[in-house]
Amino acid sequence: MGFIYTEIELINPRDNRLKHLTVNALVDTGVMTLCIPEHIAVQLSLEEIEKREVTTADSKRRLVPYVSPIQIKFEGRNCFTGALVLGDSVLMGAIPLEDMDLVINPSRRTITVNPESPNIPACKMNS
Repeated sequence: MGFIYTEIELINPRDNRLKHLTVNALVDTGVMTLCIPEHIAVQLSLEEIEKREVTTADSKRRLVPYVSPIQIKFEGRNCFTGALVLGDSVLMGAIPLEDMDLVINPSRRTITVNPESPNIPACKMNS
């Protein structure tokens, strides 16, 4: 399928004075959360909430900072989440995709809003 990148906006919702960052994020449904490099956490003045243990692709375990809150915007949709601070680029995982009701178009290698709910993000709930 190849790599899928998309442009997202990252915001610190606690500080309106800070400039929003528009970044090119690698979309990876094998990752659960948002991952950001340290320089983005610093630019957005994100607060470290705790350390979390991650296992990287080379099977190594390490502790990394978990920062929160961070707001993600994409094509009129948004979500609030936390982020693991690691790596050199932004990685958007499955939880923000689901939260904003976004779908992957593999043939075009793009992310779009769910065509079944084009105006308002939707989710399925088990009662």
